[in-house]
Amino acid sequence: MITSIFKKSTFLNYTLVVLLLLFFFSFAQINQINTSKEVSSIVEKSIILVLLLASFFVVNFIVKKNGLTKNSSYAILFFLLFLVLFPSILNNLKLILANFFILLATRRIISLQTLKAPKEKIFDASLWIFFACLFHFWCILFLFIVYVSIVFHVSRDYRNWLVPFIAFGASAVIFILFSLLFDVTWISQIISQTQMNFQWDYFVNNYKKVALTIFALTSIYFVFSMIFTLGNKPLVLQASYKKMIFSFFVGIVIFLFSPEKSNAILVFTFLPLSVLCTNNIEYSHNKTYQEIVLFTVAIATITCFFFQL
Repeated sequence: MITSIFKKSTFLNYTLVVLLLLFFFSFAQINQINTSKEVSSIVEKSIILVLLLASFFVVNFIVKKNGLTKNSSYAILFFLLFLVLFPSILNNLKLILANFFILLATRRIISLQTLKAPKEKIFDASLWIFFACLFHFWCILFLFIVYVSIVFHVSRDYRNWLVPFIAFGASAVIFILFSLLFDVTWISQIISQTQMNFQWDYFVNNYKKVALTIFALTSIYFVFSMIFTLGNKPLVLQASYKKMIFSFFVGIVIFLFSPEKSNAILVFTFLPLSVLCTNNIEYSHNKTYQEIVLFTVAIATITCFFFQL
């Protein structure tokens, strides 16, 4: 039944996903008001909601524009389910901002396969990544995906290898200028984020452990399913799927390196994992299998959402 609803991209599907997002977001905010001493500002919550809606738009644009999925709404549905699995993300403005910039960078990275204006796309992607670093430093590791794309598509022109350094210079100048004008402590805050923390003692309850376990099992199944079947995918899309796989593992490394550990940091893996999950379902001709997979993921994530609040 679920697959029947989301197997096409229609206005009704998009509306349903938006309504579900509004429901889970509102429920998380109401719960926070009931359990916390200080109510977050309405302005901040409004910005978070707008960024989440914009993120869904960018995710849908990336997968449709570049043919990463067929004509379905599974990608944005999986993206929503992964957000629901870790409800703390819905209150973390910095991570949502950082992930939004990474989504914009990914849009340019994937479109590099067209070979149109490669230098502009490399510069834009690098610049968005550096902007993301201002909110979560270890997003800088996504530069690896930029260079992977250069290797795949435009490695012969040595100037393409230098473009990310130009983007770094531009973003550094902008950041330092604004720091000197508004708040010099921004520089020290960025420096403090360069630390690493490999400890796993951040869990406040067992439900967060369960949520992480569900995410790990889901990731292992769908990522390795794509790896083993990659050769069967259309040749023109194999480079893009490889970028998705690399992006997922970069997101995992960011989670491992981040000094302030939380399940919310896994947000950087949601786009690539959503694409891999969608492909697994779309390329299967067994409707029963499709229903079981989608229903299992949906029930597990939604159940974890309510237990973690």
